Amino acid sequence: MRILLSDNGLHLRFAPLTLTRPIGNLRMGILTNDERWKQFIPDANIFFETEEYLQNKFQGTDKFDVKINANIIPNPDVVSQVLSLKNNTRLIHAGICIAEKGSSIKEEVEFIGDTPLILNQRWELYQHNGSVLTADFKLITKDRESQVISSSNIIIGDSTLIFLEEGASVEACTLNTKSGPIYVGKNAEIMEGSVVRGPLALCDSAGLKLGTKVYGPTTLGPHCKVGGEVNNVIFQAYSNKGHDGFIGNAVIGEWCNLGADTNSSNLKNNYSNVKAYSYETDQMENTDVQFMGLMMGDHSKCGINTMFNTATVVGVSANIYGGDFPSKKIDSFSWGGSNHRVVDFQLDKAIEAAKAMMDRRNIPFTDADKDIFEFLYQNNR
Repeated sequence: MRILLSDNGLHLRFAPLTLTRPIGNLRMGILTNDERWKQFIPDANIFFETEEYLQNKFQGTDKFDVKINANIIPNPDVVSQVLSLKNNTRLIHAGICIAEKGSSIKEEVEFIGDTPLILNQRWELYQHNGSVLTADFKLITKDRESQVISSSNIIIGDSTLIFLEEGASVEACTLNTKSGPIYVGKNAEIMEGSVVRGPLALCDSAGLKLGTKVYGPTTLGPHCKVGGEVNNVIFQAYSNKGHDGFIGNAVIGEWCNLGADTNSSNLKNNYSNVKAYSYETDQMENTDVQFMGLMMGDHSKCGINTMFNTATVVGVSANIYGGDFPSKKIDSFSWGGSNHRVVDFQLDKAIEAAKAMMDRRNIPFTDADKDIFEFLYQNNR
């Protein structure tokens, strides 16, 4: 079955995270959405309808069996009704298209069943991370047995809500499942002294450093390493926050690094709703959100003791440092911040830095990656 996950023209709404990937490749819970569809439909081939400059890396197709709204987080009822769609029929919910089959739509049918989550803004990734993580946990662990949990740990709540994949290591930690499950992927590790309140997803080869504090719905994508204090945060993959410091209500892209004692505010001192930069409108916009921390695009870094204001947005391949708060909107390919003059991070140097970081994980920086960098640089994204 050939599934086309469509951005539906909302690509910039989820930037900076989607400056380097389609909406359908965003991670929340345990999985990216394309992985989630593969979990439900193992024989599916997934394609993406997204921005042209991304299509060399994220393949599209004109020959698909069904086109699906990439903003939909599938549940069993969604999957069942998508699979049963008749030709030239569109499945809708509250006026929003969930999926359509055929090139000449003649009929619309209303979705019936467990209401699906439909993402509308980038901050909804962390706002709904707990419920999606819990659903993913059930999906992935159904009819499977966890590796044995070491007796060196303190378990608060239901121990069956802890699942360790092969090669996972958890020793001398406090694990609390009263608020949600704890999933530890293949070869992932929670080091001694860590205190975890679920839900938590620690994906393959990810790690929590010694004495890390996790307060709730948090996802560490594959190969991410995190220490310090985190609350309601998503790391996409291959990103690090290896030392003390706090971030909360945040989404961090791939190949990012937060220096020691990096801290991000997630609540204004007057407790009002935040304003945040919108890539759609290219201006600061009022939101209905009170808690919002850092949103950081792929390949961005910050130095030690960096301080981020509430709802700061960082583009792709930025390098931030300095002893004061930088701007709440930090452009892609910028170098500096706070009391340092911000200058361009030259494209060739940015590519060189990206290659160096990816080489450490034996991941190639491909021609498609280079094309994405060049597009973003030339178009001031």
